[in-house]
Amino acid sequence: MPIKNIHSPKVGFFRFKRLGQDYLLTNDMGNYAYLNPSIFNRLLESKLDAGRQEYNILKEKGFIHDKASLARPALYRAIETYSLKNASLGKGTSLHIVVVTLRCDHLCVYCHASAKNFKLTNLDMNIETARQVVERIFESPNPNIAIEFQGGEPLLNFGTLKFIIEYAQEKNKTINKELLITLVTNLSTMNTECLKYLCKKKISLCTSIDGPEAVHNKNRKVLSGINSYRHTISWFKRAQKQYFGRVIYRPNALTTVTKYSLSYPEEIVNEYIKLGLEGVHLRQLNPFGLARKAWQQIGYSAQEFVDFYKKAFDYILKLNLKGRVFYERTACIFLRKILTDSDPNYFDLRSPCGAGIGQLAYNYNGDVYLCDEGRMLSRMGDESFKIGNVVQNSYNALISSDTVRAVCTASLLDILPQCSICVYKPYCGVCPIYNYSQEGNIFTQMPNNERCKINMAILDYLFEKLKDKKTEKILRKWIDADRRPPAVRMRRGQ
Repeated sequence: MPIKNIHSPKVGFFRFKRLGQDYLLTNDMGNYAYLNPSIFNRLLESKLDAGRQEYNILKEKGFIHDKASLARPALYRAIETYSLKNASLGKGTSLHIVVVTLRCDHLCVYCHASAKNFKLTNLDMNIETARQVVERIFESPNPNIAIEFQGGEPLLNFGTLKFIIEYAQEKNKTINKELLITLVTNLSTMNTECLKYLCKKKISLCTSIDGPEAVHNKNRKVLSGINSYRHTISWFKRAQKQYFGRVIYRPNALTTVTKYSLSYPEEIVNEYIKLGLEGVHLRQLNPFGLARKAWQQIGYSAQEFVDFYKKAFDYILKLNLKGRVFYERTACIFLRKILTDSDPNYFDLRSPCGAGIGQLAYNYNGDVYLCDEGRMLSRMGDESFKIGNVVQNSYNALISSDTVRAVCTASLLDILPQCSICVYKPYCGVCPIYNYSQEGNIFTQMPNNERCKINMAILDYLFEKLKDKKTEKILRKWIDADRRPPAVRMRRGQ
């Protein structure tokens, strides 16, 4: 319609796009509406009849302004909703990723962390460095602290891992923060004594299971030649049994999708169901570490991943229609942002992103990076996202660095030309480190970005599904079903 016909005084701010036969509208409070072209035109012309159902719904969601919606009670509700959506900002760093060693006995085809040979003990974190890491962590003003052990394989430096657990838990007795400690492990060096210790200390466990045996072993090879799948599954089941009734969060798993995985969407889902898990997180590859070097062999286009994702999603939806509650976690994260007033605080889908102000990564030698992706780039020889060292810098000095400020700016959707006008702006986010690794610049043209294409396609798909009331009811159940620890919800894990 011609611009001259738009009557703006009663029209609230919104972004929109054509989705199928309808227009999808969203606003900064995260509300959305589907309008057919006729109603959409009447909205723009302020010709909707007051008192009609569509008028009241649009007014309640903030798409129409009148005297009632501009009164203080309505404004306070809108402000409260917006505040809840952005509650994580200003609280300080919550997720602290600690790399106690770069050693690993796996040689995964996509290893984002570029793990090193398990015999190189000079790549282990020592006790004094570990002590300083904990000191920096507890300098964060955030009342909720999550320590996540990454690697390498953290269990190869069990002594330092144990020290950090006990020092942090002891220190917290006087500081009284909400402390969660998570271990991301391949389980290859797990033993009975270690498992009992982790259970006793209430350490949340997460491992990698890429699907059925053939898929998992193709992606995740072990240097010793043992069957990675069988070993992982065996210890995962033992961990499930050990933790049952003793630890609030049950052991969980993550899958990374490679080119080889694309042919097995249903089989991957079935593997997670077979293990008694409540959902699966279908994660695309990131161009870091070995994955970047081997991209021609293991990588794929955005469209190839989206095709795989839709097949898996539709299969999961069929299972739900038959009564089995099982979710896909990328969808869960988006759905929580779309359907509730709270935000899951998933760092990749925040504005600004969580780098520095939400998470920090501590390398084995005490070097600090504004996120784990920044640390991964350092293993490729690029120290652009290193912000200091735990021995030399305080927490305040670390997060006040120019690098943190630059990345915050580069991930603020309101100032990014394409993102600021995108209909999915309330639910999405950008990763400047990903942009940098792809194009050499933390600022980039997002429509040309493979990550952007994937997010857009998934959101298109979800909003199409939400049009169906029966499907919407199922998707709302997924939000309640995703009860994983906050630390595991905040980020992808590797």
